[in-house]
Amino acid sequence: MTPRISRLSILLVVLVTTIYGCARQPGETATIMGQVSIGPLVPVMREGEPEPTAAPEVYAARQIVIYRAGGRVEVARVEIGPTGKYSVTLPVGTYVVDINRAGIDSADGLPRQIELHAGETIRVDVEIDTGIR
Repeated sequence: MTPRISRLSILLVVLVTTIYGCARQPGETATIMGQVSIGPLVPVMREGEPEPTAAPEVYAARQIVIYRAGGRVEVARVEIGPTGKYSVTLPVGTYVVDINRAGIDSADGLPRQIELHAGETIRVDVEIDTGIR
């Protein structure tokens, strides 16, 4: 004779297995950070003159944009600091990193898909080409 298992017992086993079997725990996060460079800033460089440094307002006019995997749903718009640094902490998962495409700006290698794992920091440096020639 086999013992009878109630429907409630089966439901409880399924519920507990689901709760503890999840691949990611709520609250797990990771960080994307990097350095942004912007240029050229002038149409013609004269020999012997140093390349100009981007002013804080040049960085402030641009942002790093983070989308869910697939690149259609925006989840974060990250301000770039006055020296070109940025950082954002997000739940673990797959994201697409891009820029806000101000004017004719472009950036080689973007958009770029990345996967964030709990506790890690991924560095994504960005070189924005202003298109000034």
